[in-house]
Amino acid sequence: MEEFLPEDEPITSARRLGEDFGAVPIGPAGGAALRFLAAMIDARTVVEIGSGCGVSGIWLLRGMRKDGVLTSVDVEHENQRLAKQAYADAGFAASRTRMIVGRALEVLPRLTDGAYDMVFCDAAKQEYPEYLTAALRLLRPGGVVAFDNALWHHRVADPDRRDPETLAIREVNRMVREDERLVPLLLPVGDGLLCAVKRDD
Repeated sequence: MEEFLPEDEPITSARRLGEDFGAVPIGPAGGAALRFLAAMIDARTVVEIGSGCGVSGIWLLRGMRKDGVLTSVDVEHENQRLAKQAYADAGFAASRTRMIVGRALEVLPRLTDGAYDMVFCDAAKQEYPEYLTAALRLLRPGGVVAFDNALWHHRVADPDRRDPETLAIREVNRMVREDERLVPLLLPVGDGLLCAVKRDD
């Protein structure tokens, strides 16, 4: 499944950098799923929480409209510098991205309500429940929210795992599953991609 759509040089180069810098990127199948979701909803405005070194951003940009803009948030300035280079190497103009350095929970409140087609979350796992709350505010009706690492290396399904990251991911899975405003789906790609569509108001 991971090798169904081979990654090209810009993505594999960004993936190597991410692994070297400890910003482990989404897997190939998860990236392909992000591209599919962005294309399916004809996304023009996407928020990415956790730039990494550009792997997920490239996948998202390749699924978005040609005039779409990716807003990418990361607390690490170096991650954003490397991500910007990865986007350029993949052929995307600087105008296609808006890079914001800062903690997601401080940046997201400054973004416009209902103005985004998609929100992708792959940053601090303990903050996943708060990211969901922010995404519900940011998304338009029909928009999509997605979380990487929804299985968290098989820890979520193990009731003996009680560390803060596992508990937070378990909680966001529950929140997405039970929220009547959302149509949820857990895709078994990579380390698990939790997705949901925001219903019309």
